[in-house]
Amino acid sequence: MLLAVDAGNTDTVFGIWQNEEWTHIFRTRSLPEESPNYFESKLRLHFLEADLALENITITVLSSVVPPLTPTLRTMLSNLFGEPPVVVGPDIYPDLKVEIDHPHEIGSDLVANAVAAFTKYNRNAVVVDFGTALTFTTVSGDGRILGVAIAPGLKTAVKALFSNTAQLPEVPLKLPESAIGKNTTHAIQAGILLGYESLVRGMVTRIRRELDGDCIALATGGLSSIIDTLHGEFVEVNRSLTLDGLRIIGEKVKQKSI
Repeated sequence: MLLAVDAGNTDTVFGIWQNEEWTHIFRTRSLPEESPNYFESKLRLHFLEADLALENITITVLSSVVPPLTPTLRTMLSNLFGEPPVVVGPDIYPDLKVEIDHPHEIGSDLVANAVAAFTKYNRNAVVVDFGTALTFTTVSGDGRILGVAIAPGLKTAVKALFSNTAQLPEVPLKLPESAIGKNTTHAIQAGILLGYESLVRGMVTRIRRELDGDCIALATGGLSSIIDTLHGEFVEVNRSLTLDGLRIIGEKVKQKSI
């Protein structure tokens, strides 16, 4: 079995890969101030509740975009499984060249997204990740991460609007039927959800244009299913795509070490 850990700005996701599928996926809050023991207790509890044996894990792989949390999770995984995890960075997967000005600035989750897209499709692709940030990671069919675009995520945008305006309520992320809001909740949903629909379509169209039209799009992230009117833009909507990339990286590194 393989354990993939994806530490994001809001949540840390744990995925168990066995029998060629993600059999268990669970998450906990990303809390940099907590100790390795805190996360170990969380993970042990999840394993106990899922009737999983720790000793069956043969590969652990870690992606973290929260620098203070990275050593905590690395220590926890090392202590729990007896060897350090594969820690994802821009140079961990030599089959993909990172063609940005400062490679170490790219998030390890975006590297995982690119690896998954490249491995599955071997063609120009943009991965749209609907998370705390809305990211567009473009990878070429010949194995190059070409670059990234970043915007605030859906929940981040709603939270910012709610936090900085006295009279606006926090609203559910539900796609409205009309762009013309008839009440405050409807107005915010129209502005944010339909606005982001246009944002994503526009960015994907522009990226495709810059690649002479030859580019597929994939969607991932916890909020990738919210704007379902976008699904026609994507060859795949897969909330586990980042975990897929981590698994591919972990298995590749493991094979090289044997």
